[in-house]
Amino acid sequence: MKQIWLKGFLLILLMGICAGPCVFADDTRTITDMCGREVTIPTEINTVLGTNPPITFATYMLSPDVLIGTNWDFSKTKYMDAKYKSLPNVGGQQAGNTLNYETFLSMNPDIILFAFAPGINPNTKIEDLEQKLYPIPVVAVSDATDVLSYSSEIEFLGQLFGKEEQAADLIRYYDELFQKVNSTVKKIPTEERVRVYYAEGPDGLKTDPAGTACAQLITLCGGENVATVPAKGQGGMSPVSLESVVSWNPELILAGDSKFYDSIYTDPNWQDIDAVKNKRVYLIPNQPFGWIDRPPGVNRIIGIPWLAKVLYPDLFTDIDLPAYIKEFYSKFFHYYLTDDEVNTIISSSGL
Repeated sequence: MKQIWLKGFLLILLMGICAGPCVFADDTRTITDMCGREVTIPTEINTVLGTNPPITFATYMLSPDVLIGTNWDFSKTKYMDAKYKSLPNVGGQQAGNTLNYETFLSMNPDIILFAFAPGINPNTKIEDLEQKLYPIPVVAVSDATDVLSYSSEIEFLGQLFGKEEQAADLIRYYDELFQKVNSTVKKIPTEERVRVYYAEGPDGLKTDPAGTACAQLITLCGGENVATVPAKGQGGMSPVSLESVVSWNPELILAGDSKFYDSIYTDPNWQDIDAVKNKRVYLIPNQPFGWIDRPPGVNRIIGIPWLAKVLYPDLFTDIDLPAYIKEFYSKFFHYYLTDDEVNTIISSSGL
């Protein structure tokens, strides 16, 4: 009788302790995020939301099935499994937009990833974000838009999602490609570098100057960005005049908009520019995500070999672009391109 009574007492005591949400030690773990903050998160992460496209896309590349929403419209995206195209667009903090806290709270993910980067959310304090999204844990991830620092972001997310081996594989691909291009580019004298204009918008009269995240790959791949305009800040795309572009007279134009690309060779206003005269205008691939920009996240890694070939075809004859594209899409985008799809991507860009 005493044993039965004791067992009953212990059971009642346990039920009393766990009258609210009962979280056992094995259900959570404490990590240090990339801001140096200690954050308690679930041991097993099954659902995630990111606060802007770069961190959401990086999550997609490492662990796509944990995403329950995006900050981008995937519905018409090519080269992506249908189950991801149907993810809802929950908005985000890109280009100065304010996060829809009610939406994030109602979806109740296991964690929310906050990507902090200059020009995207410079005025957002993580403490404010954490307070508004309580009790959902907010994990800070840095360098989401810096092509020089992708390894640290990939490694951190690999540890977060238990995908360490996959993360190491992605980092190897990125590092080898980066070194391959950089080792050649750094030998090119400044006066011999190709002068590039990055044309954005349907009229080609918006751009991003050197030193901005959006134009970072131009410098990385050895181009000289001709735009001498102030950076616009959040979202980029500084307006320029056609007279300015004509005076800069770029040797090569990178087109971010297909409408502009399709019209530039027949538009009389652009005919006196060397890039047009010499047929050196290229359309930046953007499926499923931009290769050079839009957004300036991990998705741009494949832009490194493409832009190197565009700028210096004679210096990069050893880059097998179709092979790099196929490998990147399978490793990062979880999509296996056919030969026809690869050829379409390359030929549509003007290469």
